[in-house]
Amino acid sequence: MKEIVLSGIRSTGHLHLGNYFGALRNFITMQAEHRCYFFIADLHSLTTHPKPDDFHGNVHRVLTEYLAAGLDPEMATIFVQSDIPEVAELYVLLNMIAYKGELERTASFKDKVRKQEDNVNAGLLTYPVLMAADILIHRPAKVPVGKDQEQHLEITRTLARRFNRLYDTDVFPEPTAFNFGSELVKIPGLDGAGKMGKSEGNGIFLADDEKTIHKKVMRAVTDSGPTAPNSEMPDPIKNIFTLLQVVSAPDVVAHFRAAYNNCTIRYGDLKKQLAEDICKVTLPIRARIQEIGADAGYLRKVTQRGAAQARESAQATLKEVRKAVGIREF
Repeated sequence: MKEIVLSGIRSTGHLHLGNYFGALRNFITMQAEHRCYFFIADLHSLTTHPKPDDFHGNVHRVLTEYLAAGLDPEMATIFVQSDIPEVAELYVLLNMIAYKGELERTASFKDKVRKQEDNVNAGLLTYPVLMAADILIHRPAKVPVGKDQEQHLEITRTLARRFNRLYDTDVFPEPTAFNFGSELVKIPGLDGAGKMGKSEGNGIFLADDEKTIHKKVMRAVTDSGPTAPNSEMPDPIKNIFTLLQVVSAPDVVAHFRAAYNNCTIRYGDLKKQLAEDICKVTLPIRARIQEIGADAGYLRKVTQRGAAQARESAQATLKEVRKAVGIREF
């Protein structure tokens, strides 16, 4: 039997190159090798109080972009979190064994309190518990997580152990982090600092058109150029070369690296080449985004099929959870 792997996708923002060359390409490989569950975490996004129209639009966009980029509903279970009511029930039950102090100590909660002082809702505090419910409802062996989510996975493991001990059961396994190893690529932003992100304004999105991509790349941070042969690259230039290495042919990278080392590089030519090579990667995906996004029937079929598969797994787990807790029908 294939190992179960689960990953959630928050329903905010467009996919960018960092998503695509980071976890997403690994997800595409994983779906052929493991029994994968990929879900759009729309309930999680409610902590920011999105407007109803935005809420559905975000789910539609994220689903469309992931399908266009290569997630395959014939190979993996792809579903929307809110279509699985069993998750909400498990969330309630896990909240009963999660403690206020341990949730207040999470780095993500502290960060959110600083960033949205006027909206410190209970959902922010119990965010890791909902994440634990998302994971444990399918009893996966592995969960792909970034550095910022490692603490949440540890809380999931803690709650699994605590539930099993409290109710004298072995219903929940303790999932471990899926290790992508050296293949996980970290894509820098165009602003010369940090990684590419949705909210930092430094990203190239898979839905961007050709004109937008060229405009963004030509605005990328550079300097006045090398002043001596083989000089050390400053971080903004390293970032551009990192992007070039990801999307361009090796001979193109070698050409511009040699030009930098002998002080003949023209940043305008470098950026123009980078923009053209990014377009070769993203524009075919953009075309699929537009095609899939316009096919309401296909999206409905994908989500209904995914919900049916996910609910079958979730109901089996919840049946055992209710039995362990002592919940019985009259």
